[in-house]
Amino acid sequence: MNLIRNKLCAFLKDENGPTAVEYAVMVALIIVVSIAAITTLGSKVSSTFSNTASKITTATTAS
Repeated sequence: MNLIRNKLCAFLKDENGPTAVEYAVMVALIIVVSIAAITTLGSKVSSTFSNTASKITTATTAS
């Protein structure tokens, strides 16, 4: 029983490498940045396609 307790204490005190919490924080930050980038680029791309479509429609009806 003493061996199990010692190994458990050693495991809990071990600070080598990132923990699962740190990985979760990194993943959350990556997701937030990705969503912000997709939202920004999505609206810009949408407006670009709308402008192009309206110019094509105007050019088609003018000829």
